[in-house]
Amino acid sequence: MLTQWMERLDHAIERRFDQMVEIRRQLHRHPEVSGQERQTSMYLYQLLGDAGFNVQMGPDGRGIITDMVGGTPMPDRGLLALRADIDALRIHDEKDVSYRSQCDGVMHACGHDAHTAILVGTLAVLQELQERGELPYPICVRGIFQPSEETATGAREMIAVGAMDGVSGILNLHVDPTRPLGIIGLRTGVITAHCDEIEFRIVGRGGHGARPHEARDPIAAAAQLINALYLFIPRVADSRDAVVSTIGQVQAGHTANVIPEEVIMRGTVRTLEEDVRASTHSYIQRLAEGVGQTADVEIHVQQCNSTPSVVNDPAMVALLQQSISTLGDAAKVQEISRPSMGSEDYSFYLACAPGAMFRLGCTSDQISGASLHNPVFDIDERALKIGTQIMARSVVHWAAPEQAKTDRTTS
Repeated sequence: MLTQWMERLDHAIERRFDQMVEIRRQLHRHPEVSGQERQTSMYLYQLLGDAGFNVQMGPDGRGIITDMVGGTPMPDRGLLALRADIDALRIHDEKDVSYRSQCDGVMHACGHDAHTAILVGTLAVLQELQERGELPYPICVRGIFQPSEETATGAREMIAVGAMDGVSGILNLHVDPTRPLGIIGLRTGVITAHCDEIEFRIVGRGGHGARPHEARDPIAAAAQLINALYLFIPRVADSRDAVVSTIGQVQAGHTANVIPEEVIMRGTVRTLEEDVRASTHSYIQRLAEGVGQTADVEIHVQQCNSTPSVVNDPAMVALLQQSISTLGDAAKVQEISRPSMGSEDYSFYLACAPGAMFRLGCTSDQISGASLHNPVFDIDERALKIGTQIMARSVVHWAAPEQAKTDRTTS
């Protein structure tokens, strides 16, 4: 049964639904890739500033940190933060819709436009109800609109400028086209993989394409190494352990008839357990050394950017479950049976405060359910309403005095 404040909250969300849809579509029309989100950030800066929020621009004019004016954290609770990502991908939008991307070769194919619209809507309805005295407790919430999630660098940038200062908990969501509208994926513990970017620098001796015997061919060595990685990593890893290695970039040469001096390969290694991660990297090093000796080239292996697993805190998952349970038939929890081998730099926030992320079903009969990072990816925009209901309820439940007592008892 809905309490009075929940009914008022839902009515406020209903009134703002068209605005949330337009925000999402505005962002979808004008996407910006990681590292270039300045126009997106300025749009949000003006939108939130005009709505009366305290707004701080992120580093290099990218990203937004915004706090509710006059918000008061409950004693022993601290500040709750909500995070959304704002960057797009270098994928050409092939949808035939009015809000199709107007930037050739760039689109919001991962739902970050929806995440952002949900966070704006959540902040707006909470401020509206707080100003009218229609919430059961005083609340305090911070919105973090983060750039460069796709390159796994934005979270650390935002943390460096104070996004997590004073924060005691943080929540996040991701739209999920594998789940129907109204189905919410939740899991306690590990929910995404640890992802290590890895670079191989293969140095040989260049030569003429007609006389390969006079050269030490790094391209031939690269081919051997890719084959070895794909063939042998699955054979040495315990079949019960999740390990995924992928080479996504190979750079070599300038001319068809010239054997180059060097090849650069970059890829990722994804694991769920720290001991499996360590043993996998050790074996990759041995593979590289073996291929190097066989092909008579030098192979230098370097771990680059690493993104830890997202680990959902039990108390924060319980907070989300409490909020979802009040939505009746509009939303149902579905347990996520296994962690995703994808990665999320949301994990860096969890080193500062406990948190949780949930999967928001966004597919319906009207929307085909194309996968994330797909040229025709889209969502049923009614998911914006459900995501906002969950986030806004969670902020209010977080502020409840009895919630603080429960947390102290279980900590």
